[in-house]
Amino acid sequence: MKDQVVVIGAGVMGRGIAYVSALGGYNVSLVDVSSEVLQNAQVEMDKNFDKGIVRGKLTKKEAEEAKQRLNFVTNVEEVATEANLIIEAVPEKRELKKNIFETIDAIAPADCVLATNTSTMSPTELGSYTNRPSSVIAMHFFNPVHKMPLVEIVRGLETSDHTVQVVEEAANKMGKETVLVNEFPGFVTSRISCLVGNEAFHMLQEGVATAEDIDKAIKLGLNYPMGPLELADLVGLDARLNNLHYLHSQLGEKYRPAPLLEKYVKSGRLGRKSGIGVYDYREKK
Repeated sequence: MKDQVVVIGAGVMGRGIAYVSALGGYNVSLVDVSSEVLQNAQVEMDKNFDKGIVRGKLTKKEAEEAKQRLNFVTNVEEVATEANLIIEAVPEKRELKKNIFETIDAIAPADCVLATNTSTMSPTELGSYTNRPSSVIAMHFFNPVHKMPLVEIVRGLETSDHTVQVVEEAANKMGKETVLVNEFPGFVTSRISCLVGNEAFHMLQEGVATAEDIDKAIKLGLNYPMGPLELADLVGLDARLNNLHYLHSQLGEKYRPAPLLEKYVKSGRLGRKSGIGVYDYREKK
């Protein structure tokens, strides 16, 4: 397969996907409508390259070669016509994703696979916005992308075996393990993670224990690498709330968001990215 990957959206997930793609040997175009976001993404990715060298994960030569394979652009039309894999990594908003898939379907080569990095949304629905539903699939990466080893591959109703093979090979080239999931709301990981995280918010709201002790109990008692409240702060409380709203609409009452989570989001407590969520990170900046 050709080595041209386009990643749309230079937020936390998009820049992470672009980073591991470049390290995997792909020529990568990271696309965002905001030049400022692209500049921030480049700065953060450079820091990750430097950290990788210091920690012995990369050589200076590998880092420099990966940097040379990265391209930062504001217009997807400049790069989509040469891509064989496009990965959409924008926020979980249906209309936004719909517009992107309609756009790239019109300009990408006929053999290009169109993937979405979504934790809950339907690749079948996104495929319906294109004239190539057999080439549409979900590649669910995890945050932080360069550290988390899994990509959850989710095939839609019409996703072809060839499309599955292409993204499995791409994920492996990026250094990831994969699991293949038949589409159902929340897939595997989001259904479990949202359920556990939401229950942690209910316990915090009810005064069962402090946030610190809830997280400590889950980490030490159930061997989770990160507590559910810490994880919610990392992924963003607004993102977690959006996922719960979707799962609640699709799977019923057990996914109704905890009122405390709703309150935090309304107040602007979104987690690490806003400086405060369940925990206060402002003094650590």
